[in-house]
Amino acid sequence: MNKNEQPANLLAGLEGQALDRRQVMALIAGAASAAGLLGSSSAQAQEAPRKGGVLKVATPTNPSSLDPMTGRSGYDHVQLYTMFDTLFEWDYQALTPKPGLVKAWKFTDPKTLVMDLEPGVTFHDGSPCDAAAVKFNLDRSRSDARSNIKSDLASLEAVDVTGPLQVTLKLKAPDTSLVLVLSDRAGMMFSPTAAKAQGADSDRKPVGAGPWKFVNWTDNEKVVVARYEKYWRPNRPYLDGIEFAIITDTNTGLRSVVTGQNQFAHGLAPQQKVLIDRSKNLKGMATPTLFVHLFFLNYGRAPLNDPRVRQAMNLAIDRDAFNKATQGGIGEPANTLLPKAHWAHEGSLENAYRYDPAQARKLLAEAGHKDGLELNIIAWNDQRSVQRQEILLEQMGKAGFRLKFQQFAVADATAQFFGADKKGDAYLAAWTGRPDPSLTLQLMFAKDSYFNAGKTDPATGRAEAQQESIAVEASADRKKAFSKLQKIAVDQSLTVPIVVQYDLQALHEKVQGYQPNLLGKPKFETVWLKP
Repeated sequence: MNKNEQPANLLAGLEGQALDRRQVMALIAGAASAAGLLGSSSAQAQEAPRKGGVLKVATPTNPSSLDPMTGRSGYDHVQLYTMFDTLFEWDYQALTPKPGLVKAWKFTDPKTLVMDLEPGVTFHDGSPCDAAAVKFNLDRSRSDARSNIKSDLASLEAVDVTGPLQVTLKLKAPDTSLVLVLSDRAGMMFSPTAAKAQGADSDRKPVGAGPWKFVNWTDNEKVVVARYEKYWRPNRPYLDGIEFAIITDTNTGLRSVVTGQNQFAHGLAPQQKVLIDRSKNLKGMATPTLFVHLFFLNYGRAPLNDPRVRQAMNLAIDRDAFNKATQGGIGEPANTLLPKAHWAHEGSLENAYRYDPAQARKLLAEAGHKDGLELNIIAWNDQRSVQRQEILLEQMGKAGFRLKFQQFAVADATAQFFGADKKGDAYLAAWTGRPDPSLTLQLMFAKDSYFNAGKTDPATGRAEAQQESIAVEASADRKKAFSKLQKIAVDQSLTVPIVVQYDLQALHEKVQGYQPNLLGKPKFETVWLKP
């Protein structure tokens, strides 16, 4: 089904939801404007975009990989989006599907998706991005031993080339989420010619079909991309190139924009808005995202295989105080993985776990831990993460938890917890979101998912509810299925969500045309620079 064929009930449902999001965005924008945070976009609308210039971005993390198939961090998307176009795209606020490399699509029956591709698209090495290339990529992502996104494509039965520019997907069962799944990593097309020649070197030598092509990557220092002159979209991109300066300390990153060394910084802390306010040549944006700070749990072994221990963890956290201390109150206390701005958010679960250290201690005692419980936690080593750790040490200590943190850089921490060694009982990190909530819930909890460290599914009924969420198409039916899924996850404490982070970005006044999105992962397709 392409965007022109969506049923009226789907559009009607989304229309109401979009209004809620606009209201949220308006409230945020109003508050930020009052504080001098947001720059006006009216001037941008009055001036035509110009081509040229190199955008310099301060980004807070080193990529885990620049091959979409093997990456292990949601932060990678900021670089991946520049080099890899996706089969489908999504509306920035509604997260509804739009054409990408696929110009038209249709479910001919519940288990068959036919996709027609844009003509004349080439990879950066000059090879064609055609139906054969799409089949190669999808087969590679679901079968290659190095792939970390096999579970994204678990519903695929077969990928058939049914024309030079047509691909037909056969599904094991109905899966309406697949379109938006293919707007994420699984839909990023890598040159088959390059992938076959490079093997594992593809992690560091990306060859996509996006608006910019890879130039170089210096670990923990810089990623550079340059305009692809044969890009298939007319008159795009505007920028000649982008340089990503990897600056893990966000204070340093913001100062680099203030001084003009860089022109854009993202992932900033709310407390940094004061510096943005003082800088006459900067404008800021604070917008809701799907970015949730949380504990990933290894419930494949003791002690977190006991739901009472997991529930005690949820009861041991004062989310309101955590939000005020770490997000300046701009964030959103979270009991689920979807923020209030999301169309599938389940409002009845917002206060599922109120701060109750006494009840947490009682549950620990019932689980056989009368003297409290020590947990080994994998965590990030940046300054803001350390602050979060200190707050949780204090809060959860009152409930009888003794947390022992082992700190690593983001990519290393992720590998420690989810990799072969499965170190740690839990991982204090963040979930950066996916375009379709079904993919989020599948990746978080399915027993064969990379992000399920325990590789077990302890929640009765979860798999069945997951299937319901992708077997229906109307928004009201999907929301009902997602409500059931979220309730199972909350009741069984399959994760410990803490707070939704709103993304704060700082832009130099020369940066024009930037549009934030609900995923909270910057895209630069509409950005141009004033001379």
